[in-house]
Amino acid sequence: MMGHERKVPIRTCVSCRESSEKKRLIRIVRCADGNVVIDPSGKMPGRGAYLCGAKKCTDSAIKMNKLGRALRCEIPERLKEELSKLVENEQ
Repeated sequence: MMGHERKVPIRTCVSCRESSEKKRLIRIVRCADGNVVIDPSGKMPGRGAYLCGAKKCTDSAIKMNKLGRALRCEIPERLKEELSKLVENEQ
């Protein structure tokens, strides 16, 4: 019998619409209590949206409310700042 290769989950950046492996994207999740947080594990329960981590994508997702639409909620200021810091460190 041949070994089963695990299927790599593919997700799409809410800003640039490019598909990538889930583990390479930043997951933002809206929890059941309405709290919106960055999910480093990628496993938190709740409605998730993904960003590719490029600064221009993150800025656009925040400015054009793409993230808010994807999560169907208002994105808190603290999260916008957290995301901006995160993508600056990635560059």
